[in-house]
Amino acid sequence: MTEAFRPSGRVVVTGLGAITPLGSGTDRFWPRMLKGESGVRRVTRFDVSDFPTQIAAEIDDFNPEDWLDRKEARRVDRFISLAVGAATMALQDSALPTEGEIAEHIGVLVGSGIGGLTFLEEQIERLKEGGPSKVSPFTVPYMIPDMASGMISIRHGLKGPNSCAVTACSTGANSLGDAYHIVKRGDAVAMVAGGSEAPINATGMAAFCAARAMSCRNDEPERASRPFDNDRDGFVMGECAAALILEDFEFARSRNARIYAEIVGYGMSGDAFHVTQPDPNGDGAYRSMKIALKQSGRTEDQVGYINAHGTSTPYNDRLETLAIKRLLGDHAYSTPISSTKSMIGHTLGAAGAVEALICILAMRDSVLPPTINLETPDPDCDLDYVPNQARQAKVDFALSNSFGFGGHNVTLALAKPE
Repeated sequence: MTEAFRPSGRVVVTGLGAITPLGSGTDRFWPRMLKGESGVRRVTRFDVSDFPTQIAAEIDDFNPEDWLDRKEARRVDRFISLAVGAATMALQDSALPTEGEIAEHIGVLVGSGIGGLTFLEEQIERLKEGGPSKVSPFTVPYMIPDMASGMISIRHGLKGPNSCAVTACSTGANSLGDAYHIVKRGDAVAMVAGGSEAPINATGMAAFCAARAMSCRNDEPERASRPFDNDRDGFVMGECAAALILEDFEFARSRNARIYAEIVGYGMSGDAFHVTQPDPNGDGAYRSMKIALKQSGRTEDQVGYINAHGTSTPYNDRLETLAIKRLLGDHAYSTPISSTKSMIGHTLGAAGAVEALICILAMRDSVLPPTINLETPDPDCDLDYVPNQARQAKVDFALSNSFGFGGHNVTLALAKPE
């Protein structure tokens, strides 16, 4: 196959899989998102009564044993089982053959911003209570972020490139972008790519509470994530996994695969400013969007939709707005933008993957998801954020933004298949 295969230089999306706080599978979560439902509620996994933030977007319909054998399902960290579930959904959706020689030409690149924090937390407790002999021999493999890719590769026998991006809240977008380049240059005919995060545990919540990054609107969880609203007070943590099948265009066409979208640009930039705060001028965000747009071969006035990073934090939303205005000029005011974090929370390392998937569904169905809880617009956030209700709109070209601690900025450019 290697000798016969000549990369087309075009990369298309042929499969989608997602496990989200609004349901598992695109058929379940997408209609709820379009209705503007919130997946945020009081945390149920542990006692949060001492925490300043007591709310998060948990997944409540996921059973690891649906995707892994019983022993593995009990052992692995939740971020791994979520990743395997989403990847299996995406492979099934794409009908990509994985048996035989083709397996050597299909890779995996699914990242996680944090990795197995719950598993690590449990082992530290064992160490404290019983000493070193009580620590699991699987501590390292089930904690490290690359094991989502590792387990997907093992589960499906995929022997192509096997890698992982770890770039905080840009992880999911970087994973898709890096996999896009692998397919584009012909190192694989297809990649399973995306992000997974399961950060809702005591350590994760305490750490972000200490950073004062999260909303404390505990009395009304469903109204807590409010990107671009004047009364926003921080993000809401969420858990999620999303995986896409990226495939060489000619290979996909040769097997009559359904093509959802084409990836046409992947912009990256660094802020070089601060460990947690974005560049105060939004310069890094602007440059990642500019690079993605240039690579796409499209012009500013062809941008039909932007899925914003839109965290619901005071800094991010204002600076992202500033960057979009700088990129699009007057067209910024007529470009619909939404933050789907208003409904599923900020899913950290999974965010870029699920938000790219949402862009694809929006183009497929010609409908844009809303930004819920946008009741009192921030005067500095004066663009069209599709407030509170989904909107019918034909979109042929979209951008998806992801920005992470450390100044990681990523923009993916996605186009409707021609």
